Amino acid sequence: MRTALLIVALALLVAGCGGSSHGSAPELKSAPPALAKRLLTRQLNAKQLDYKWVACVAVGRSYKHVAITRCNVDVGIDPHVEGYCVLLKDGRLATNHQDPAIPCKHDDAGWDKTTITS
Repeated sequence: MRTALLIVALALLVAGCGGSSHGSAPELKSAPPALAKRLLTRQLNAKQLDYKWVACVAVGRSYKHVAITRCNVDVGIDPHVEGYCVLLKDGRLATNHQDPAIPCKHDDAGWDKTTITS
């Protein structure tokens, strides 16, 4: 009887682990600048963070072969612009502030482009 219960318990454990997606890598996609701005603005508002403007631009870098978009956020402290490098992880916005593995070093991306912040 004990052996039968042990076999059933082991079978349930194996069945539960086999169908799980816990071990799979997240799906990564690029967030084009307009989408990145919209999603980051929502995220900042949801956290009730105070900022003046958000401007996003493609930077030509990637993370795990996925293009990164850089968003600059004016947090208004003398003025201070904070960089957020973003992409979509399983359909949700992921930033370098949430995942430090997303590279976000300083660059001059955007200086040669027209950036609309309204």
